[in-house]
Amino acid sequence: MKITEVICQILRIPSVLAKTASSQDSVLVRIRTDTGLEGIGEADSSPEVVKAIIDAPFSHNIACGLRQLLIGEDPLEHERLWQKMYRRTMYFGRKGVGITAMAAVDVALWDLKGKAFGQPIHRLLGGKQHDRIRGYASILFGRDGKETGDIARRWIEAGYSAVKFGWEPMGQNEKLDIDLVRGAREGLGKDAMLLIDAGCVWDARTALKRANSFAEFNPGWLEEPLREDDIEGYAWLRNRSPIPIAAGEGECGRESFRPFIDRNALDIYQVDLSRCGFTDAAYIRSRVEEIGARLCNHCYTSPVTVAACIHWLSTCRDAFVFEDCVEDSPLRHELTIEKVQSVDGWMSPPDGPGLGVTLNEDFVKRHLIAESR
Repeated sequence: MKITEVICQILRIPSVLAKTASSQDSVLVRIRTDTGLEGIGEADSSPEVVKAIIDAPFSHNIACGLRQLLIGEDPLEHERLWQKMYRRTMYFGRKGVGITAMAAVDVALWDLKGKAFGQPIHRLLGGKQHDRIRGYASILFGRDGKETGDIARRWIEAGYSAVKFGWEPMGQNEKLDIDLVRGAREGLGKDAMLLIDAGCVWDARTALKRANSFAEFNPGWLEEPLREDDIEGYAWLRNRSPIPIAAGEGECGRESFRPFIDRNALDIYQVDLSRCGFTDAAYIRSRVEEIGARLCNHCYTSPVTVAACIHWLSTCRDAFVFEDCVEDSPLRHELTIEKVQSVDGWMSPPDGPGLGVTLNEDFVKRHLIAESR
């Protein structure tokens, strides 16, 4: 079996708002072979930048576009192809967007492998350790505590027993920060799991002060209180915070996660398959389990990435919650024929071959704004 086409498609919904929600556009990678099989993957990144990395012509041996590196290769050799892509993009890759483009390719290769062998990806990764994982509704904060409480009640009524609130307007001032968390807890009630995503807004000392203030509301974790590159700050905060510290959604591949793991800087490591791919996520899983920390996914895009994340997370020994984006976006809910969403508050991995999801080609055609092959 040989790769014959590497197709890159950018989709965008008609109304893109100025908010921190990556469910408004998508870059898909579709890898086709001489046997007629196709694998699909997605990157959570700037779609046009990812497309440029895939489309780029040969410059020299360590500055190559990904398509040129993949045509004619055996798609089943994912590990070798990961190393080839990493080596041949060293001058513009290694971390960041270069890895996200590789991740989209890698997910497509694993999807293709699952289809070739007639097996779901979780089985190819070594087997499920969980048939289902509690899903948490992942949504943005309201404008204040009252609106946040109303949002919380909506998702409890929808059957979730865990909800995460994130990003704006947290970080404007202490009074509003506490009001948002208080409102969230009041809306959820005392028994539901409350998760807080600060959105990289504080320095370490301010974050510790907020963690102490939030502790009375019993959050399950405080996510990304610091800027993503402040590894020393995370290690300092984790050793002092009364609330578990979570981060990692912006990290791209094993090299980005390595310093956090080496410093034991986090309680919960959040891995996004659309930024790491299955190949590096399997390595990260082993390292995090080795140090006794916990794993969760990050996922705020389409069902393609949701499916990838639940396949991977179901193989993680200590997985306990799954991020389930509940943004009211057609990209989140209509890109695939199959629905990949929590049912009665629980997520289960598909059991079909590969990712177990099928693109809705009508939706792709309606929202396609750019394509290359």
